[in-house]
Amino acid sequence: MTTTKPITANKQELLDLERGFWSGDSAYYEANADVECLVAFPRMAKAMTNAELAATASKPNRWRDLDIELKGMVEPGSDIVMLTYEARATRENGESYAALVSTGYVHRADGWKMMFHAQAPMEV
Repeated sequence: MTTTKPITANKQELLDLERGFWSGDSAYYEANADVECLVAFPRMAKAMTNAELAATASKPNRWRDLDIELKGMVEPGSDIVMLTYEARATRENGESYAALVSTGYVHRADGWKMMFHAQAPMEV
């Protein structure tokens, strides 16, 4: 009988992945998003393929001055982790932005991959 060692999510590794999604380009998204990802924003909610999601990140450095305050993290399974945080950042055009963000990751053979992402904008 073979037993698999449970995967334990590293909080800092996941927060580093999150920061990359805020500042990374399409190649970053291709490398770190799962085959399909469920996304939910105020005016859009749908399942997107890795390529569709990567296409949304055509401009690198879309955000600056990113501050992430982790609010919670749960591991409902040995290969799934969900985290939620408050994000504050400045858009490329200088406009301030704040949101409550939730992201889900699944662990694949080549590491953690984003499979769910939602943002609920807050008053700045």
